Amino acid sequence: MLIDLLHTPRRRIAAFFALYIAEGLPQGFVSVAIATQLRRQGVGPAEIGAFVAAFYLPWALKWAYAPVVDVFRSQRLGHRRAWILAMQLMMVATLLAITPLPLAGGLGLVTAILVLHSICAGIHDVAIDAMAINVLDENSRGLANGTMFAGALLGHTAGGAGVLFMLGWGVSLEMAAAMVAAAILGVTLLVVLPMRESAAAAVVTTSMATGLRGVRDRVHLFAGHAFRAFAGNRASFRGVMFALLPAGAMALGSPLDSNLAVEFGMSDSEFGSLKLWTQLLAVAAMVVGGWLSDRFGRRLTLAIYIVGTVVPVMWLAWVLFVHGYVMPGKPAAQAVPELIRALWLASLAYALCVGLMYGTRVAALMDVTDPRVAAMQFTAYTSMVNFAIAFTAGWNGLAVEAWGYPATLVVDALVGLLCLMFLPAMKPPTEFTDSRSGARARIAALTLGLACLSWLAYWPLRAHAGSAQPVIGSFYTLVFVASALFMLGGRAALDGSATRWLRALPWLAVLLLALYARHWIDALAAAPVLAMAAQLLLLAVPMAAGMVLLALSRNAWAFKPVQEPAAHQS
Repeated sequence: MLIDLLHTPRRRIAAFFALYIAEGLPQGFVSVAIATQLRRQGVGPAEIGAFVAAFYLPWALKWAYAPVVDVFRSQRLGHRRAWILAMQLMMVATLLAITPLPLAGGLGLVTAILVLHSICAGIHDVAIDAMAINVLDENSRGLANGTMFAGALLGHTAGGAGVLFMLGWGVSLEMAAAMVAAAILGVTLLVVLPMRESAAAAVVTTSMATGLRGVRDRVHLFAGHAFRAFAGNRASFRGVMFALLPAGAMALGSPLDSNLAVEFGMSDSEFGSLKLWTQLLAVAAMVVGGWLSDRFGRRLTLAIYIVGTVVPVMWLAWVLFVHGYVMPGKPAAQAVPELIRALWLASLAYALCVGLMYGTRVAALMDVTDPRVAAMQFTAYTSMVNFAIAFTAGWNGLAVEAWGYPATLVVDALVGLLCLMFLPAMKPPTEFTDSRSGARARIAALTLGLACLSWLAYWPLRAHAGSAQPVIGSFYTLVFVASALFMLGGRAALDGSATRWLRALPWLAVLLLALYARHWIDALAAAPVLAMAAQLLLLAVPMAAGMVLLALSRNAWAFKPVQEPAAHQS
């Protein structure tokens, strides 16, 4: 007979540890194992970067999944248990679905399936966290959270480095994918199925229309509270910019290191060893980094850690430049010992600094989170961090093909230092709503509005940007996403004080997000009328957004004080 792991406190911690292992397994498999095999099959760094970015992007939308999980429930299966069970089965199905597909030849379809996988994994994560909040007592949450993170990292290591070891032993990638899926299914059968949630959580929503209205209302509530919290004080406002920027150099944590490993002639098992040791070092450093930040100050130690991530990346760029290794090449037939040694040293030093930084960054964002709306605001911060990871992976791949490895590493390191501009202002506030909240909203609207309007000058003349086009394009993607989120949050925050024309803000936000489709505009070359219409939209939408944002920069923004949301009755 299977044991219900929610029955006792110790079993609950074991259950969440196993659930997070199931979550980490496919992340390591995709971002490490599949990315490495794509490079071996001749796929370029830009395509691999776009693939990994697409895989991680759904994690930036966790804030949108939470209302769905909260509203739609199952009386028979249990509220969160039903979501965890369904999403794990979908995660298994999507992993099995890619096994018959050619990896390089069918990359578009593989990417689409794995994006669906990430959406399911994000919902899975939201449901796990919601269950943890309900079943864990306050005294065990610290231990449980540490154990959960350890489970995720263990799963990531097994799915990444572990699979690379198996590939080196002759196991096929298809068989490895099936084994990862089987491991997740094992957690489903041994952990999730025997679970029994309390009856208090087992309420069913009887009307789909009522449920959808509930989701809409919760998203509206989330956006309004988060917007007011972010603009409410200087520290929280700077925290938004800090979260949207990469915290230090990120190139050696993206697919770029797997590209280099393949090009330097490392075997799958050799690269698996590198990933294993770097991740073990990062785990140890996370504990030390958090302890040091508590002892010597959060912002000071975090700044040192962030600068520390830059040093090995800059050193590796110099080594590559000295050896004349600039542009991406074909996988090496023979190993290049000098470059492999440099990659090992840089990766170990980088893992140490990233480990020191990781938990300290999370704590710094917690420090500036309003406790009255902590879940909402912190979820938004983590979504921004996930977006920065996906965004960086994408532009790194594009930049490598345009500029080469040394230049990309240098730019990545310099961009990673930009977040330090906002760190001094992230002092834990004494009050979470001050008299400057309206001014901050106006400054943000003005900045985003001018950035949107600058697109009108860039797009017609983009050919003159040459090899910088991909990076500039990535900057505008960030502008459009930030503008869309500002409109959604601002509309909800203004609420009853908004004029009628502001009702169009959600639609304009959707159009801004849809501008990402510009990357496929060349496919319309055979249809001149559609191509012309697309070009007009590419100018009209940013112009409309810019004008609306400039109008919002003149708004009074008389915020009501942030109120703690009423508890949801289950």
